[in-house]
Amino acid sequence: LACFVGYYVVWRVTPALHSPLMAVTNAVSSVIIVGALIAAGPAGFGFSKIMGFLAVILASVNIFGGFLVTQRMLSMFKKKGK
Repeated sequence: LACFVGYYVVWRVTPALHSPLMAVTNAVSSVIIVGALIAAGPAGFGFSKIMGFLAVILASVNIFGGFLVTQRMLSMFKKKGK
């Protein structure tokens, strides 16, 4: 459900607000990483540890993917060397 809501929010927002929206999205992902590390950190092995580990992996993919997309977008605006 969150994926569909996020998709429609991003596509319905005006272009001027895309940068602040993406900044908030990155902040939310960093909070998810911290929460996942707390869940995966305690000793023992259980359901919460597995879910915390999966959350760390998925949020990391989201954050690093965002950096890669941003890098590609910024490289499109660089002037070509002559």
